[in-house]
Amino acid sequence: MKPSLQLKLAPQLALTPQLQQSIRLLQLSTLELNQELDQALADNPLLERLDDPLQACVRIAPNGGLDDDRGRAADEGADFAGGAGSGDPAPTGEPAAMASDADLRADAAWETGDSHGHDWSGEGAMRGDAEERDYPQLAAAGTSLREHLAQQLAGLRCTQRDRALLSTLIDALDDDGYLDSSLEEIVALLPRELAIEPEEISTALKLLQSLDPTGVGARDLRECLLLQLHHGDAAIGHAPEVVATARAIVEGHLDALAARDFAKLRRALHCDDEALREAQALIRRLDPKPGAAFGENETGYVVPDVIVRRGRGGWVAALNPDVMPRLRINDAYAQILRRNRGGNGGLSGQLQEARWLIKNVQQRFDTILRVARAIVERQKAYFSHGAVAMRPLVLREIADALGLHESTVSRVTTQKYMLTPFGIVELKYFFGSHVATDSGGAASSTAIRALMKDLFAAENPAQPLSDGHVAEMLGKQGFVVARRTVAKYREALRIPPVAQRRTL
Repeated sequence: MKPSLQLKLAPQLALTPQLQQSIRLLQLSTLELNQELDQALADNPLLERLDDPLQACVRIAPNGGLDDDRGRAADEGADFAGGAGSGDPAPTGEPAAMASDADLRADAAWETGDSHGHDWSGEGAMRGDAEERDYPQLAAAGTSLREHLAQQLAGLRCTQRDRALLSTLIDALDDDGYLDSSLEEIVALLPRELAIEPEEISTALKLLQSLDPTGVGARDLRECLLLQLHHGDAAIGHAPEVVATARAIVEGHLDALAARDFAKLRRALHCDDEALREAQALIRRLDPKPGAAFGENETGYVVPDVIVRRGRGGWVAALNPDVMPRLRINDAYAQILRRNRGGNGGLSGQLQEARWLIKNVQQRFDTILRVARAIVERQKAYFSHGAVAMRPLVLREIADALGLHESTVSRVTTQKYMLTPFGIVELKYFFGSHVATDSGGAASSTAIRALMKDLFAAENPAQPLSDGHVAEMLGKQGFVVARRTVAKYREALRIPPVAQRRTL
């Protein structure tokens, strides 16, 4: 065969760098977007950011104190304008008139959903009321379980050998306060020259189990609960027979208690319902994870991208101005490029990249706002009545209404959050499958789950509702839901089965 050249025409979609950047920015969360912008600002000198994403944060000065430049600037601005702190009136009535106009523009912006005509930044709010500014408190470094136990160890009167053994046991604890290694394994890790006797390590363990929190150093759940019944304050105020019944349950009948097999417990313990009920209540007050209270995990906070408020014409969605970056082209470099046309090829490329980024960021927020307004338009009942009024909604419905692709709507609704009268929810929360009704219509699965949650909350603890009973109750209200669907929704709500919800 001889090699030859052939021409072939075929349609092919080519993604330009600008389009690729637009798609990437659209799927980023607010935090990821700020990280992307920080990198772009560091790489491109022609790009500037006018706002400060850390405006409301406390800053640490080089000397270790609080950097109060922001507060001083606000005070100076207030004094210059004849603020309340100066005691002198303004030269004319213009500042007051401007403030009134600003308030009117703010109200109008909420009415129309336009957040671009008013300065909603933290800077503007601080200028309006400099005297009442409030710094957020610095997050205190939480004490870990090991630090808490080490502080108690420092106050104990014991030998250096016992102190070293106790420190070894503390290091072997997991985050819940359990000793997940056997004493033999711990001794095997120590140098043989120490010649640790089994009695020594057992004594060190008993000393550890006498420390706070009660139950720390246990090898399993049974030992943890028994330590709290023997040494803790949970048993104080209970009758001796109730405490004895609780100890008997923990020692040999935890499986029956977990399965809510009260008949088996009554036969094994020879007690009546009242004693069993009080013993169960006592056990429920014990802490199965005594070390979890000293966890070092920090609470994560979500900043909403969209805020929904009630206006004169109904519910209005507007972008959260605190998450909208204010970008621009550096004027000094732009003037250099205008004077030297045709030169500075590197700067010309960076200028084009900066323009693309500014345009794509603006397009990102415009698309989020369009999708949010379409959601609010279709879920008006939710904002008035809650999750039980949620209507069925799929991505394709929003995509067809806005002329977008379904994947674009999926990117917009992922890791984007909306502040509603019922809290902050992800935009994906408004989408869900539908459940048929007797009338031939459809109900949202989210509304069904909310209704199920209300039914389970109102059930009789002594006779909890089974999945089949819940399906029958929903059927009487016109919702065609199978028992296995109820079980799936119940598991999604993290509600245990009927046997584990039964109480005396």
